[in-house]
Amino acid sequence: MKEVLFILYVANQEKSKLFYQKLLDSSPSLDVPGMTEFTLVDGVKLGLMPEIGIAKILTDKTPHPKLGSGIPRCELYLKVKNAEEYIKRGILIGGKEISSLKDRDWGDKVAYLSDLDGHIIAIAEII
Repeated sequence: MKEVLFILYVANQEKSKLFYQKLLDSSPSLDVPGMTEFTLVDGVKLGLMPEIGIAKILTDKTPHPKLGSGIPRCELYLKVKNAEEYIKRGILIGGKEISSLKDRDWGDKVAYLSDLDGHIIAIAEII
């Protein structure tokens, strides 16, 4: 495997791009109509694709992605050195705090936010 790309389906590509650009404090590595990508680490990218675009690809084989908006089905788990900074920034730019930063029973100190489309973002402190 050479590269891994996780793609979130979003209602508004531009608003989501700005949200993740500010949250990640990073510019997109690709930003074209229909796809925005952020390089998280070497070989791993986060993609943002408009719901309308993926709906055309999936056709009538699955429910339209907008029907699942706000329903948590997975999470983006980010391990960072300064979790408080990411959490504050995420909330300031429109994210919603789901669970505050605290020690979890699996050994990480983690907070949970949701983005503009209700996708869950876990911000874990690297100790």
